[in-house]
Amino acid sequence: MVNYKPSIKEIAVSFSNGNFELAFPYLSENITWNIIGENVLTGKTDVIANCQQTAAYFKSVQTNFITDHIIVADNKVVVSGTAEFIKDGRRINFISACDVYEFNGNHVLEKISSYCISDKK
Repeated sequence: MVNYKPSIKEIAVSFSNGNFELAFPYLSENITWNIIGENVLTGKTDVIANCQQTAAYFKSVQTNFITDHIIVADNKVVVSGTAEFIKDGRRINFISACDVYEFNGNHVLEKISSYCISDKK
């Protein structure tokens, strides 16, 4: 049996699209997730807890994620795109986002910087 190891690009894109579980085995124990202007999470436990809370919200609404750009350079991945959230047939939020992922040389995710701009319309 061959063990599949996702690329840093696959880990980053999955995380940006709300499929957090794929990234969990690759999170540093000391990871920092800076959600710019909102919150800074430090440590694997806090990051996973936030992911689980966010995933529960995603299950309560219809989500439409669109990835516009993916840039991979050295041990960094940048993912930009949009997320639309719909409940009861009505748009309740629309976000333009850019996530910057920084991995170490051992395929471990050490830092995430997330820029999320909500369209108030």
